[in-house]
Amino acid sequence: MRKYLLYFFMVTSLISCNQNDNRPGNIPIKESKEEKVVNKDSIDKVRLEEEYESKKPEISYQQIVLKDRKHRNQIIHEHDEDPNDMSKNRAFCLLNRKARRYMRVGDTVVVPNIYSENLTVYSLFPQYYHGAKNIKKLIVVSNRYLCYGAYEYGKLVHFAACNTGKEKTPTYPGRYSLVWKKKEHLSSLDSSWVMPFNWNFHQYAGCAFHQFSMPGYAASHSCVRQFKEDAEWLYYWGEKAKLNKQRTEYEHLSGTPVIVLDVFDYTRPKTGPWIALKSNKAHIIELPEKPMEVEDAIIPYSQIPDGAKGRLPNKERYIHGEDTLRARGIIREGVVLTKSVNFNVMKRKKKAAEERERKRLEEEKIKELEKTAETNGMGEEYFEEVQGLKKVLTKPDSIKNQ
Repeated sequence: MRKYLLYFFMVTSLISCNQNDNRPGNIPIKESKEEKVVNKDSIDKVRLEEEYESKKPEISYQQIVLKDRKHRNQIIHEHDEDPNDMSKNRAFCLLNRKARRYMRVGDTVVVPNIYSENLTVYSLFPQYYHGAKNIKKLIVVSNRYLCYGAYEYGKLVHFAACNTGKEKTPTYPGRYSLVWKKKEHLSSLDSSWVMPFNWNFHQYAGCAFHQFSMPGYAASHSCVRQFKEDAEWLYYWGEKAKLNKQRTEYEHLSGTPVIVLDVFDYTRPKTGPWIALKSNKAHIIELPEKPMEVEDAIIPYSQIPDGAKGRLPNKERYIHGEDTLRARGIIREGVVLTKSVNFNVMKRKKKAAEERERKRLEEEKIKELEKTAETNGMGEEYFEEVQGLKKVLTKPDSIKNQ
């Protein structure tokens, strides 16, 4: 009752004020140009958002539990890749955020009642982003919902599934930008990791968009994994950063902007909230009003490869990064981050150690043979064997391995 009385008095007061302002002798209060611009912009925002969303057909989702192997195979077969119509397969994998081979008996999968070639109709991001209306190109990533959207002057042009960083090597929220790209990149940390359509978006931490396996949960080493079709699309769509005057470093945040919005829910590590959605209009992710004012991503010093640490600008920010992220609740209590490890260096060191051990054993064998020959007065053929071993031992590795 108090609430209604308070509301009544507020409305009465406002009416009274307006009446007093319009009485003869009172100076009318004019709306400033700035206020008019703000009001018009707000009206345009609502109008355009509603206009674009209304064009999106409503698609309902069904949650199906894969009861047994036969049932699982039936659902998978219904969504086979068809060269003449990929919409069924692509929509199914997009909605489940995973490749079909990772779908197991007992899993819940999402099946839509309409399959569309235009995958933006399944988007959790708004079809129109007013805050990006003056930005040529922009990428927004949701860790929580494992998806990203690409915008051109505020209009959504692409929507895709992604699998981002696991809890000990997460993809941190904040602002980034595309830096450089390579069609087939071998990881600088482990050359056995082949990353097609690679788009680096942090030149020091090595974070990148690229094609890789899609198990349907946060599984990467801070990168943004994608299906092949999406990785290829982004590879040709994005714009790289500019080099500085000395052409030694890329200018900070000069490529296509990338905004990582939120944090994956690691309390349910193998799934996420997208599985429970009942339709393509059930939830729309809220985007920052001013994307270009989003804070630069904070990345802990331990997550920077050793080879890049000497080039870090504002190194203190990285050194205190982990404490900042823990204070903000982005890194959960008790979680120990995995230090960036260069597996290529480890492999080279291991190979070098193995080679040293091989040489040591061969040298011991030569000494033993020489001692035996000397003790027993053996013939020249025995000494030839020793000389042969010595030659092998002194050959470069590249010749020995031919």
